Amino acid sequence: MHEYVEASVIGALLVFNAGLGLFHERRAKSTLAALKSRLALNASVLRDGNWITLPAAGLVPGDIAKLTLGGVVPADARLVEGAVLLDQAMLTGESMPIEAGPGFEALSGALVKRGEAVVEIIATGSATRFGRTADLVRTAHVTSTQQKAVLRVVLNLAGINGAIALTLIAYAWHIGLPIAETVPLALIAILASVPVALPATFTLANSIGAQELGKLGVLPTRLSAVDEAASMNVLCVDKTGTLTSSDLKVAVIAPIGGRSEAEVMMWARLASADGGLDPVDAAVRLAERRPPTADAPTLEKFIPFDPTTKTAEAFVHHRGQAKRVVKGAFAYVMATAKTSDQAVVEAERLEKEGYRVLAVAVGPPSALEIVGLLALSDPPRPEAASCIAKLKSMGVHVLMITGDAPATAAAVARDVGLNGPVATAAQITETMQPDEFAVFAGVLPEHKYKLVKALQRAGYTVGMCGDGANDAPALSQAHLGIAVSTATDVAKFAAGLVLTEPGLAGIVDAIAAGRVAFQRILTYTLRSIIHKVRQVTYLGVGLLITDHAILTPMLVVISMITGDFLAMSSTTDNVRPSEKPNSWKVGNLTLAGVALGLVDLGFCIGVLLIGKDLLHLGIDALRTLTMVNLVCSGHAIYYAVRERRRIWSSRPSKIVIFSSFADLLIVPTMAYAGILMTPLSPHVIFGVFSAALIFAFFLDEIKTQIFRVLDMD
Repeated sequence: MHEYVEASVIGALLVFNAGLGLFHERRAKSTLAALKSRLALNASVLRDGNWITLPAAGLVPGDIAKLTLGGVVPADARLVEGAVLLDQAMLTGESMPIEAGPGFEALSGALVKRGEAVVEIIATGSATRFGRTADLVRTAHVTSTQQKAVLRVVLNLAGINGAIALTLIAYAWHIGLPIAETVPLALIAILASVPVALPATFTLANSIGAQELGKLGVLPTRLSAVDEAASMNVLCVDKTGTLTSSDLKVAVIAPIGGRSEAEVMMWARLASADGGLDPVDAAVRLAERRPPTADAPTLEKFIPFDPTTKTAEAFVHHRGQAKRVVKGAFAYVMATAKTSDQAVVEAERLEKEGYRVLAVAVGPPSALEIVGLLALSDPPRPEAASCIAKLKSMGVHVLMITGDAPATAAAVARDVGLNGPVATAAQITETMQPDEFAVFAGVLPEHKYKLVKALQRAGYTVGMCGDGANDAPALSQAHLGIAVSTATDVAKFAAGLVLTEPGLAGIVDAIAAGRVAFQRILTYTLRSIIHKVRQVTYLGVGLLITDHAILTPMLVVISMITGDFLAMSSTTDNVRPSEKPNSWKVGNLTLAGVALGLVDLGFCIGVLLIGKDLLHLGIDALRTLTMVNLVCSGHAIYYAVRERRRIWSSRPSKIVIFSSFADLLIVPTMAYAGILMTPLSPHVIFGVFSAALIFAFFLDEIKTQIFRVLDMD
């Protein structure tokens, strides 16, 4: 049709808009990569005779490194000493973990499920057997519930608009509209139906939320974690290190059967690792600093703490006899060792006082006897009670999960404000509700997974805190897995959020940031629905009123670009997070958008009729009038719906204000100067602007009533 200049400008504008979307997509990926770099894998390496922690990227062949429970094999390595249970399923496809001893070649990226070992690094980086495919930091993209809901709304509207567009084109053909106008009209209808800025706006909103969380010490491993934090309504939290300080100390030593405190501590020390990060072993080492005596037992073999059995073991030689030493949770040690009534009574007393009780058993391998108890103190964190209260006020039901005895768990729960019955793992059922219990005690990692599944079946959006390798299934199953600050590498890679500071404050921040991002995307989605309802329908009404296409492709693209700038700037807007967990009420959202879209349509038709019948503008001037009106009323829509309360309840962000100022300066200037459109007189432009300003407050009143009826606060 020989409109070369117009086609070139439209093409350039669309390419620019696409480029802007790609820029924000790349920026979001860079943000996520920067956050993940803070989760980079570390390794314990022997250098100059000392064990030090280095980034795994700094390993070289020949290095001597240490593998520990819950860690990740940092490079291809050959076991030199010790034994571990390795999970290499993600690398080799083997369904069962492998028992690995000296001489075994472990693959980079394998997970250490049990034990400890010293290894020699034999290959690093791309030289490893599986090269970059073993990079555990890389995670697949996950489409969030939020994205699915909004995409469903937009796709439905696209279908409706498509039907309207076909009807519009059929009518244009029926009235004999020239092909030179019919083809551009079809193009306009298609352009008006496509949510061009949707992907970029989603990505930008979530990446901004991720950046804000990163500054607060909460590291998202995927952008969808920001979405899930907004809708989480049940949170399962670890006791140790999250509700408590994790500064374990041996507060009470209770000898059994006439033994001395020194003897109990001697045996406990033998069943504790030299060095390492296990807090229980560290507490025992701190309490037992006396040098070994001349007749001290000789350690022959040490088995590190196993989360499945809740025990650590040592095999020793003492005074000509082989003995086995077991240190662990009282209930688990009692099941394998001779237990006196004195031990049971003492353990119950200490547990009721809030202590974590360990038993120490010694004897021939098949005839153990409990010789003493250790009461570990782990006081609640100073801010735990206030964080629990804050989470409750945000509509999140908090459950405490611990492997400790019920009496110990109940004492800590009372101190932090979790009042309610205490359940055991046996009471987890498929039909349970979160308000039935406040605490789950004596829980193993596999019980956490079962609990998450049960709560999800009941319809809840579940967050789960975890720290160990065996917590990974529960963290992966939860809508939002949260690895606490002391988590193993395996737990961090399974989680959606990783806390860098102990306590619950980071989770509170994550929920608030998620709800802010939710409100921003909700505003964008609602605005999109209103625009789609108005835009295509208005094209049809304009054709009925004027017998011409009321917009040219050029004007539609200019309108789209200005609208997209405002849409993207809305991802930085000041918003009020909701006071309860968010959920996508797709039906109500669509109803609200359609209702407000029809109100806006009525306003636009009114302006068109004034221009045609009162001002007697020609079709080209009416097109310019329509263009200016769509831009001005588009801003009226945004400012009315950005607030769930009244339009004046909060101040927009500086970026939003700047974007609006630029749009409302550039477009009227183009209309006045006749750039790419027929010029309009200043008083007509000012009249449209004034009418849109008044309309914004009228629309706000309608919006308030609709939101109240549809419960969209």
